[in-house]
Amino acid sequence: LNAILSLKTLFKNNRALYLITDRTISRLPLKEIVRQALSAGIKTIQIREKTMSKKELYMEIVCLKPLFAKHRALLIVNDYVDIALAVNAGGVHLGQEDMPVNEARKILGKNKIIGVSTHSLKQAVEAERAGADYIGFGPMFSTATKSAGRPKGINALREIRSYIRIPLIAIGGITVDNVSGVFNAGADAVAAASGILSGDIKTNAEEFFRRMNIDGL
Repeated sequence: LNAILSLKTLFKNNRALYLITDRTISRLPLKEIVRQALSAGIKTIQIREKTMSKKELYMEIVCLKPLFAKHRALLIVNDYVDIALAVNAGGVHLGQEDMPVNEARKILGKNKIIGVSTHSLKQAVEAERAGADYIGFGPMFSTATKSAGRPKGINALREIRSYIRIPLIAIGGITVDNVSGVFNAGADAVAAASGILSGDIKTNAEEFFRRMNIDGL
């Protein structure tokens, strides 16, 4: 699925639950994580496996491509613009220390999605100005997955929403219990790792969809 979906519909309906993979949480092989998530109705998955070599990651994603095609799901590669290009992924997700958005755009072209992690209003505005297609903002709540500083909270998300026109994804410590508040504050989507991967993926995804008032399938 090429990323020529309009940004307005990019994270609509069950695309609004955005899984970030992490084998260290689920203990399952990457292919099994992706298979279960797609079967549960998740349509947006970022492959983020920090313990894999780039070669291993590339080979894994090549094997995953048919699954994404079958489910018409969006494949985002974390950090690696070269891998995203090589596997013809839907796009790439960049951190603050990664390649600048405009340079990534030169490599990937205008039909690929480029998302950027942001942790402040200044970073969010800069990412939008640089041509990002969406921003991730967080951590919303305290999270064990990633050391990304102090939680930002709902009010910071609401403030960012008032400045940012591109899709806004909330990330960090998001669970079925706080997800509705995050959407009420203006998020277009929520990204989760532990919230989906701790325990049974299908059960967790279905509960997220229920709390989000979305029919996952």
